Amino acid sequence: MAKEIISTKNAPQAIGPYSQAVKAGNLMFISGQIPLDPETGDLVSRSIEDQAKQVLENVKSICKAAGCSLDDIVKISIFLTDLSNFAVVNDMMKEYFSEPYPARATVEVSGLPLGVNVEIEAIVLING
Repeated sequence: MAKEIISTKNAPQAIGPYSQAVKAGNLMFISGQIPLDPETGDLVSRSIEDQAKQVLENVKSICKAAGCSLDDIVKISIFLTDLSNFAVVNDMMKEYFSEPYPARATVEVSGLPLGVNVEIEAIVLING
């Protein structure tokens, strides 16, 4: 099975030796996205709300580049540096997703790239 690299300038470019996303068969694996503004390359505000929103916008842009949407996500993994932000990120998820929700894991980690508070990766089912 061949793999296809999915990339868009509407999401931050990789800051290491990885791809924004890789499509294999009818699945796409989106690399962990952090709250970088793709236009400026700068980190967004330190508020968890603003960071979560930017991360989800980045994920949304990668989905769009592959011809799909957030509704096609089947599994999402959320990494937080402070699990007390769980409720805030949960509320943000409700703004971006509707039922049936994707499967999800949320874990607290000791640190994330560039000192951000949230990172999200996703697995997307591509129909067609």
